[in-house]
Amino acid sequence: MTTSASVPTEPEGAISREGTVTERLVEANQRYAAAFADPGMDARPVLRVAVVACMDARLDLHAALGLELGDCHTIRNAGGVVTDDVIRSLTISQRALGTRSVALIHHTGCGLESLTEDFRHDLEMEVGQRPAWAVEAFRDVEQDVRQSMQRVRTSPFLLHTDDVRGFVFDVTTGLLREIDPA
Repeated sequence: MTTSASVPTEPEGAISREGTVTERLVEANQRYAAAFADPGMDARPVLRVAVVACMDARLDLHAALGLELGDCHTIRNAGGVVTDDVIRSLTISQRALGTRSVALIHHTGCGLESLTEDFRHDLEMEVGQRPAWAVEAFRDVEQDVRQSMQRVRTSPFLLHTDDVRGFVFDVTTGLLREIDPA
């Protein structure tokens, strides 16, 4: 596995350590674009699936699920929880872009397990304004997957709710464990 810590820093094609991280990303994009060929794909995912997952940097969803560019829509947020914005994205994914299946992926060792809604209170004390959004913290990852499945299955905006499955990705083994919705 390649991580940013293992990317070469000196030879041709190396990422510069000078400047900001964003500058490194822009440099990497320039190298990518130099060899880029338009794949001629449509925005509709080939496998007609949307994957909702946590934003955790340890989850390489395409590799873990055997996906290629163009196979799926990927929606990520803190915890991989189904929020109003996730429902918005899924609705567009289904109604405008043809997806039919939804895979929900939480993971072991999630940072949301160590937070509480007090996080919002602390932010309010710091910045003088209470966030309009919920933290969506949880203690039981399996129960949160069940709740996320229920939110998708009961949304009036989604056309396709019969193929909604939830999983917990183990960050130490790389394996998915399916969660029974009941």
